[in-house]
Amino acid sequence: MAAIKIKDFVEIDYTGRIKEDNVIFDTTQEKVAKENGLDDKKAKYAPMVICIGENHLAKGLEEQLIGKETEKEYTIEVSSDKAYGKKNAKLLQLIPLNKFRQQNIQPVPGLQLNIDGVFGVVKTVSGGRCYVDFNHPLAGKDLVYDVKINKIIDDDAEKLKALLKVHLHVKDPKIEIKEGSAHISLKEGIPSQAQDEFKKIVENVIPAIKNVVFTILKEIK
Repeated sequence: MAAIKIKDFVEIDYTGRIKEDNVIFDTTQEKVAKENGLDDKKAKYAPMVICIGENHLAKGLEEQLIGKETEKEYTIEVSSDKAYGKKNAKLLQLIPLNKFRQQNIQPVPGLQLNIDGVFGVVKTVSGGRCYVDFNHPLAGKDLVYDVKINKIIDDDAEKLKALLKVHLHVKDPKIEIKEGSAHISLKEGIPSQAQDEFKKIVENVIPAIKNVVFTILKEIK
């Protein structure tokens, strides 16, 4: 067993629930997902690798994992201000129904939608207008996490793979690390700005990697 430190990469299993009503909102375990109506056919349920202090999960959760030991299970409470923040009244907005009609959308309470690139949930519809809540769905909620810390990740390629998944949503990349330089082969391109931001993150949390090179694999026809 080893104690967790800031910037450690750790593999964990977890289940998150809302403290108020005990409703489960996220889990890494397929059985738990199915039992609680969360089963997403496209989702791949498996342990998650996170870097402590990088806010890959709720900030308050990662803070409380520092000092905890591997191969142990913990129940951790996270207040809303250390999770997804308090409810912001400015993010509850009245929107005219014609704005929806222009996009052939019929708003009903509970509908999740994207307006001008921002995600929200329809709360009420009346009088030619509807209230849309643009707060995070878990804003204002105190949370409880059941966490099992499986192990600390030491392999730099595994660390890099975890960062690619969290920050760039890249799965199953081809990675080769030689003399401090990481070569990442991808099937699809990534904007140069996103590449630059990713390189800064790698430099900060994986000091052994001094350079990151992206290569786009071309299909052979």
